[in-house]
Amino acid sequence: MIYFDNSASTLIKPKQVQKAMLDALEFYSSNPGRSGHREAIKTALEVEKVREKLAKYLGADNIIFTGGCTHALNLAILGTAYDGEVVCTESEHNSVLRPLQHLADEKNVRFKIATQAQKGRLTFLDLESHLTKDTKLVIINHISNVNGDVADIEEIGEKLKELNIPLLVDGAQSGGHFRYDMKKMGISMLALAPHKGFYSPQGVGCLAICGDIKLSPILFGGTGTNSLELHQPDSLPERLESGTICTPNILAFGAGVSFVEENFYAIKEKLDDLTTFLHYELSKLPVKIYTSTENTNGVLAFNIDGIHSADLANILSEKYGICVRGGYHCAPKKHEALGTIDTGLVRVSFSLFNTLQEVEKLIFAIKQILKTKPLANC
Repeated sequence: MIYFDNSASTLIKPKQVQKAMLDALEFYSSNPGRSGHREAIKTALEVEKVREKLAKYLGADNIIFTGGCTHALNLAILGTAYDGEVVCTESEHNSVLRPLQHLADEKNVRFKIATQAQKGRLTFLDLESHLTKDTKLVIINHISNVNGDVADIEEIGEKLKELNIPLLVDGAQSGGHFRYDMKKMGISMLALAPHKGFYSPQGVGCLAICGDIKLSPILFGGTGTNSLELHQPDSLPERLESGTICTPNILAFGAGVSFVEENFYAIKEKLDDLTTFLHYELSKLPVKIYTSTENTNGVLAFNIDGIHSADLANILSEKYGICVRGGYHCAPKKHEALGTIDTGLVRVSFSLFNTLQEVEKLIFAIKQILKTKPLANC
């Protein structure tokens, strides 16, 4: 089996990530922050080490652990956007669009969707005409999970900082592939999906916060502090981390961050090589490619005329043992912009553990499918 669906979740987890999770189950299974005994304190200290590591790695002031990146984005959006306007982009995932639509339906919130003028890249100019004195938040998908399009985060953050408009970055696809310095880049909040670019387990997410951002909780309950009070505590992270946190996944996430730090350039080089090679080989074939030539972030989207993307993904899986993602990738506005509402897209996404030989097998499979396209279309 060849796995090219790493933008959904990396399949192969590094040994150190696996070990960290097993160690957590064996040595750190007490509930951190809920008791004063030795075992609880020992576990809480391990969690705080990961929190401090992430804050340093991202240039953040506070790290909030969540149940996933969707949870982190919902917290950032529902916890700040009470009224006024929000500006987002056509590349947004439904984990951004649906909370915004909910606020538009239920609250005094309006949202605008900026479109991308330049192929492969979103710039501040794409946003500028949508910004007004009522803009309370800008949300940017850094790297599109559909076709790998990139946003100019540094320029956008710098300009929004001058305008005193908070910036929320969806780093689900960019986390682990891009070095963030939130303070320097003017990023107010950054949501991460550890199970993707950080090669970590599913079931944990992260919302990194920088600067004077006041977030209201969207989840209420026990925090281990101020237990006699019926109001949620004011201090972070307790205010935003109700309930028992997922310690094994958090400690494994910390190991994933270390793995990425140690192998950052090797990962970057591998994704560059694989994406460039696949793009070059597919460009020789009668397929439509939706990822720009300059994009080397490990994501490439394409279609074969006459075959729905979901059918093509199924053929690659059932006949050739190759896992890719077909369909709509939970990003409807991006598909509207790309003109693929009727067909969706086939997305190939790489990790450090993929090889050129695996890409060659994918290219061979596509050539075979093209030869028998009328059959595949029946």
